[in-house]
Amino acid sequence: MDAWALLIAATLNAGTLVALAALGLLINERAGVVNLGAEGMMLVAAIAGFAAAVHSGSDLVGFLAGIGAGALMALVFGALAVYLNTNQYATGLALSLFGAGFSAFVGQNYVQAKLGPRPTFAVPGLADIPFIGPALFKQHPLVYGAIALTALLAWGLTRTRAGLVLRAVGESPESAHALGYPVRRIRLLAVVAGGALCGLAGAYCSVIYTPLWVEGMIAGKGWIALALTSFATWRPARVLLGAYLFGGVTMLQFHLQGQGVQVASQFLSMLPYLATIVVLVLISRNEGFIRANMPASLGRPFHPGG
Repeated sequence: MDAWALLIAATLNAGTLVALAALGLLINERAGVVNLGAEGMMLVAAIAGFAAAVHSGSDLVGFLAGIGAGALMALVFGALAVYLNTNQYATGLALSLFGAGFSAFVGQNYVQAKLGPRPTFAVPGLADIPFIGPALFKQHPLVYGAIALTALLAWGLTRTRAGLVLRAVGESPESAHALGYPVRRIRLLAVVAGGALCGLAGAYCSVIYTPLWVEGMIAGKGWIALALTSFATWRPARVLLGAYLFGGVTMLQFHLQGQGVQVASQFLSMLPYLATIVVLVLISRNEGFIRANMPASLGRPFHPGG
């Protein structure tokens, strides 16, 4: 029973990392912008957050540094893709490659660095409940923050003026421009907000999830986050569900190894990515459903002159 509680707790922890990045990318795509640079942004944010936490001794400073690094990289992407109308896909790929190389170069001096003692968290009164307490109520506050952010984003996109304007910019930027909305500015703000969340995810990875720095430590999670937006048909609640699915499959490999299941480690390691591919293939079979939910101007540059 304790092993299953630990598996659930680890699933929430692993899922939060992907959920934060995927929610940021969802904001981008709701505004009609595709940013393939999530992997690079998360890597740069991971080393920025880890270095800041090492030198300051504060996890909060590390999170702020990660958010700043992610937002700065997203700002560069936005300036190129939104204002200069460069190809969004090529610009995002370039950002991802740059982030991988830059983080590896900067992180050379931090490979052996260590953070101080890791804090423990527990929800008073609930953490002591058998099974449920260890599974659900001994998590880092960002785990609960990701759930709250999902609910806030789901409400904001459908119930607030700002959310409706964001969706209008993604669905029909020409119409939004005709109504007087600054389409490019809104898209840039959405890109920066998405980059900040990717940065928070990267810092969470290096400061909390695996409190160390290793080159390439994001290990494809940025691409998984990008895939989750399509898996979730651009809906925040489904993004969170998909993130937990990925987290569960990721942690299942360690659970099976701990139980002595004789399966090749290489197969277990590829399970999370295999599960993601299978889910995307199944969803993509219904092309009409995808088109009905996908922002109409996704990936298309905006030209104010028509």
